Amino acid sequence: MFSRLPNRSGHYKPWLFLYCVFALCWITVLLYAGGFTTSIKAGMAFLDWPLSNGSVNPEGWLTETDKLAEHSHRLLGMKIGLLSIGLFVWTWARESRDWVRTLARVLVWLVVLQGVLGGARVRFDQLNIMTEHNLLAQSFAVAHACGAMLVLGLLVAITLASSRRWIEGSRGLGGTQSLGVKRWGIIATSIIFLQILTGAIMRHADAGLAIPQFPLSAPGSLLPHYWNFGVGIHFVHRAGAIVVTVALLMFLGKIWGSPRARQALGYGALIVTFALALQIFLGALTIWTVKNPYAATAHHLVGAFLLASTWGLTFLAHHRGQAAAATVQQRPSPEPEPIQEPIQTY
Repeated sequence: MFSRLPNRSGHYKPWLFLYCVFALCWITVLLYAGGFTTSIKAGMAFLDWPLSNGSVNPEGWLTETDKLAEHSHRLLGMKIGLLSIGLFVWTWARESRDWVRTLARVLVWLVVLQGVLGGARVRFDQLNIMTEHNLLAQSFAVAHACGAMLVLGLLVAITLASSRRWIEGSRGLGGTQSLGVKRWGIIATSIIFLQILTGAIMRHADAGLAIPQFPLSAPGSLLPHYWNFGVGIHFVHRAGAIVVTVALLMFLGKIWGSPRARQALGYGALIVTFALALQIFLGALTIWTVKNPYAATAHHLVGAFLLASTWGLTFLAHHRGQAAAATVQQRPSPEPEPIQEPIQTY
């Protein structure tokens, strides 16, 4: 009954696009709040969930740093939930492209899952369940961190799909990109996601300074002098940075080596290049400042931006090369039945 609403169309909707951009800005603030909460180890500032000390306005949260970080993170997460619901309703009512409506629907469920994972990280912490280790809560925390990247990626896709450039196939999107550009975009995005996964494990295992110097791992050596889990996951994260750099350079090389890809994705490739250089510097700065919380949070945030921008370029590279509004299939209107003239009898 609701499969064909009269106001649905595949054309550019400027207010919907601006709404998506606003949601992206809001999730950036949320990612910073979450990263800073982890950096200062304030994830358990409140032992309960979904309330904070039994209240939505707990005492002392505006004056105590750990409570401010954690409660702000919870409030910002709630706002992202409301924004995702609003985006789902908007696309359901106005968007004729089925796949965009599906992305918006999946976004809502993923945001709900994110909230559950964040709550599970609190409820199953060893301070609440009185266990000798905190592996269960750390696992939920890592899943929560990775889920945030999935929410970010979905929101980037919906925002790009709602842009005038995507819908009209303008500014270099009028032709299909080469298989090499698409393939290396997927590879680079996947490797960055895995790098963020190892970074989340390292952060929540409190192994950010397991190797306390950079670029060497030990005096006069690239390899650590001893190994344990913390040192191992830290070293994997460092080695992963090299793999990410190689994959991104391959992806960027494919873009700059193709005139069509350079026209469509060239400016974005410059942004990715700058973000990669900044991310390497921030990783080193985190070690040199003995894991300063602001440096560590900036490293976390730029890593998310690097993932989002690389995924955004990959998403644009998969544009079909024609105006999206023209590809929306319309149901054929029923042909009018022929009018039969009355048979006259004489």
